Amino acid sequence: MKAELTLPDDIVKVIAREVAVALKPLIVAREKEPDAILSPVQLADLLGVPKGWIYERVSRGELPYFKAGKYLRFRKSVIEKWIERQSVPASGPPTRALKVLK
Repeated sequence: MKAELTLPDDIVKVIAREVAVALKPLIVAREKEPDAILSPVQLADLLGVPKGWIYERVSRGELPYFKAGKYLRFRKSVIEKWIERQSVPASGPPTRALKVLK
């Protein structure tokens, strides 16, 4: 058995507005979540690199950080932007045929 309900467009628009009003506080609250702060160990885990690599990049001035007292800390949002800047775009289609792996 199949039931079908057809609503007039003006009712659908009212329902959509009510849903939007109900969801807006949830969306706004999520946007205002505090930025995650990472330690060197947490950042190394996130990037999949040794902890020493993090300290080396910091000493070279290649990795954005801040200090909390004597401790190095990293804002996740800033690191995400840094990762985007490190991305190397594809150079185009391959110049030779690729081998198919079986």
